[in-house]
Amino acid sequence: MYDQPHSDYTAWIQGIWQRVVKFSDLITYANQKNFPSSLAAVLYQTWLKRNHTTDDVFAWFNLGVSLFSEKDFIGAREAYEAALAIKPNFIAARFNLGLIYERLNNTQAALAQWKQVEETANSAVPDDLAILVLALNSTGRLQETLKQYQLACEALEKSLLLKPNQSDVIHHLIFMRQKQCRWPIYESVGATGESALRKATSALAMLNISDDPYTQLEGALNYSRAKIPTDLPRLAPPNGYQHKKIRIAYCSGDFCTHPVAMLTVELFEQHDKDKFEIYAFCWSPNDGSNLRQRIIQGVDHYIPIHELNEADSARLIREYEIDILVDLHGQTSNARIQMLAHRPAPIQVTYLGLPATTGLPCIDYVIADRFLIPQEYANFYSEKPLYMPDIYQVSDRKREISSAPTRESCGLPKNKFVFCSFNNNHKYTLEVFTTWMNILRRVPESVLWLLADNPWAKSNLKKQAELQGIDPTRLIFAKRTLPADYLARYHVADLFLDTFPFNAGTTANDSLWVGLPVLTLCGRSFASRMAGALLTTADLPELITYDLKFYEDKAVELAQNPKVLKKLRKKLADAKINSPLFDTTRFARNLETHYTNLVAAFNYQVSSVQSTKQAASVSEQPQKLKQLTDIVIKAEKLQAQDDIISAIQTYHQWIKYSCSKDKWIAWFNLGALLSSSGDLTGAEQAFQVVLQQQPGFIQARKALELLHSCMPKSKQLCSENDKNALGFWKCVTSETKKPLVAHS
Repeated sequence: MYDQPHSDYTAWIQGIWQRVVKFSDLITYANQKNFPSSLAAVLYQTWLKRNHTTDDVFAWFNLGVSLFSEKDFIGAREAYEAALAIKPNFIAARFNLGLIYERLNNTQAALAQWKQVEETANSAVPDDLAILVLALNSTGRLQETLKQYQLACEALEKSLLLKPNQSDVIHHLIFMRQKQCRWPIYESVGATGESALRKATSALAMLNISDDPYTQLEGALNYSRAKIPTDLPRLAPPNGYQHKKIRIAYCSGDFCTHPVAMLTVELFEQHDKDKFEIYAFCWSPNDGSNLRQRIIQGVDHYIPIHELNEADSARLIREYEIDILVDLHGQTSNARIQMLAHRPAPIQVTYLGLPATTGLPCIDYVIADRFLIPQEYANFYSEKPLYMPDIYQVSDRKREISSAPTRESCGLPKNKFVFCSFNNNHKYTLEVFTTWMNILRRVPESVLWLLADNPWAKSNLKKQAELQGIDPTRLIFAKRTLPADYLARYHVADLFLDTFPFNAGTTANDSLWVGLPVLTLCGRSFASRMAGALLTTADLPELITYDLKFYEDKAVELAQNPKVLKKLRKKLADAKINSPLFDTTRFARNLETHYTNLVAAFNYQVSSVQSTKQAASVSEQPQKLKQLTDIVIKAEKLQAQDDIISAIQTYHQWIKYSCSKDKWIAWFNLGALLSSSGDLTGAEQAFQVVLQQQPGFIQARKALELLHSCMPKSKQLCSENDKNALGFWKCVTSETKKPLVAHS
């Protein structure tokens, strides 16, 4: 071994030049923690210049790794190619070479390298198997990016056959099956069964599967726990800022031709720049669109962060002293949840990107309306709903619409009833598609006009129609086109059929803006109530249905009654002018009121805490604050003696003076006691405090859900007979009869 393993770098260079360093020692030295990859590259280059041994292939490989770390992709490519020239079946080098080609935007060359790995690797050898799985997963990921969904699924399914239950692989596989309308979605892959597939379904994909808000919350929380480290530093100062203008930052990777941008662009233009300073932190591609230019011109500060990682992006946002950060992504593709987890702003809000709870503890509020998130469902959101007085969804009144096309130019029959659904294909489900086929069967002189997202979806939908006895030629597919031409299509359709459980969002807005009625099916989740929220604001509740049979019957009824449909169009035209649905200026003012109140409430809370601390320093306090465990035991004894009032006071006193991180446990036990005493409002407030501090605490959510579902009845019982009320509330406290105690 070279006798200067910890000596300076120059000595190692000299040792390599003099051929007195063993290659194994070189690897040990160069692989030291925090050793600069640029210096490691020089070491390997020196070795290769002065040595010609059987270790050269590994020196070339390590040189490639070092240069890749330095983003010298051309140099890394040459190094890997040199390694492969010596050892063509060196699959680790071939896999890495594929990554290099991908970075150089040569996707076909990358796929070719990974294909060779697949053909060369021996899956019976553990090291080969690991690289083979990586190659298949990379193939699937890249093919998905290229929208080659069938090839992507084939690669990921091969990977799961070799290594079952890979959650990240399943995450992508399920969503791509949805995009292809490849039903059933949860078809097993070898040892990866339906249970594993369901468990690993992404938050976005779950929106297409279930309208159960609890399931969506659980999935979001699981994703959050898996993806966000617990030790990220909080960047925003605890006391916030005192700016003359409130600083609002909208953060998105979709400031381009994307539904979120299409909805929000006029909001940025309408903000009151005398009172608010508007920032846009952007990591979206520059598509050169007019929409993107409007966004850039509509904000005060446009700041691209696409070249920054999430931690650096968070630090940059912190430097701008943002008062309120508005995330327009949620847990969707290309989201930056770790950036948000650093909490670069004192107040953080989610809006539009993901029509569901994010499950992120760093997000404080979600912008909603009372139809979208009714009070009884609010507990299934980790964020607190920020209720808009009219409608949650903003609109762009300046969107361009081309002249109405003819039906013939769209491939539509001239005299038949045209149902349409231009939602993304991943929103189509077998249950709703079957209902659509029933509608076509009951309305013989009709066709269904759908979006053709990809050829596999088109083929699968035609096959499914044929299986259900419907002529597949009655399904007419529209290709994607420019936004103005897409909007013009709504002029030649008769009725928009919504999807479920993932409703139309932007597409429903577009349809109503052009004047085409939307028939929706409403459920319990955010995503299943979006179109219903729009129709409620437009005063068109007759177009909201709540079960598939009624949805089917209503569609048939409207198709067979042109006079009724004409009245709906007239009502919609009036709503476009007179309702708040498309009043973007009004929306902006209402949202700004919320922003102002949020900052005021935050500042008040800060000042209250400071005042409390000052008062506590001079006021008489208990000589020694007891541990929570002691308080729980004391309260439990008092409760056993039927002295619930004293037990409640015990928790109140401890909460008042304690700074323990486990205070939420005391709040939960206090809530249970208050419910037992009949103080339903107090119990509700206590459980809400718990959820503010511990959004993932399911017991508190269940207690609060039951509290709300029973509250009207229980209030009546309390007013009539206290004993009945006490007995009634055992159903709330039975699951949590034993008080919680913090783990030591």
